[in-house]
Amino acid sequence: MSGASDGIACEVVRTMRRGVPLAIWHPAGLDAPRPLVLIGHGGAGHKTASAVERVAHAVARQAGFVAAAIDGPVHGERAPAGEGAEAVRDRFRMLWAAGGSVEPMVADWTDALDDLCAMPFVDAEAIGWYGLSMGTAYGLPAVGRTPRVRCAVLGLWGDCRPRADEILQQAAAVRVPVLFQAKPDDEIITIAGARAVFAALGSADKRLTLHPGRHIEIGEAQLAEAVDFLRCQLQRVAA
Repeated sequence: MSGASDGIACEVVRTMRRGVPLAIWHPAGLDAPRPLVLIGHGGAGHKTASAVERVAHAVARQAGFVAAAIDGPVHGERAPAGEGAEAVRDRFRMLWAAGGSVEPMVADWTDALDDLCAMPFVDAEAIGWYGLSMGTAYGLPAVGRTPRVRCAVLGLWGDCRPRADEILQQAAAVRVPVLFQAKPDDEIITIAGARAVFAALGSADKRLTLHPGRHIEIGEAQLAEAVDFLRCQLQRVAA
């Protein structure tokens, strides 16, 4: 799949080593390497879901960066054909509670990042992460174990979820600048659980911001805050 809209090009390829389907967005006609933002989608989403495309287009249009996403486990191309969003979400929750899905996801992201860093329009020295909810569940270990990632937007995840000790250990391994977004009225993640993950982050530069709305509602101000954070952090690295 490939195409362009609003001056933003998008294509889906497969990684060379593991064959992971990888969606890539960038401003059309790039003539120089740009910073890269990896997007970890939320539960019941997938690599080209509307919520992911919204973030990717904001990153590409407002910051001029490249964005990329892969499917989470049991999501997108990894889900049984025809399975609905609620079934996918339930399957993920069971998988997360059982454990064992973190290592394959980190390996998939590592494979994707290897391919992305070899592309001429990607600045391999300026890479950030954006992922809320499930995007933080897998983002914490991915960011903590990937030195190439220089900053991260995380949030909407807490130690109120199963495997709380593991979540906090993964947070402690994150040492890059972090913007952590949480919601006092979140119906899935308690604010106490979110604050616990934020407190556990090993980053010397971390900030917690609170936003209104339900769990899946990402308002314009919340998205703009995230893109601005990524732009400032990655432009500093790329300078």
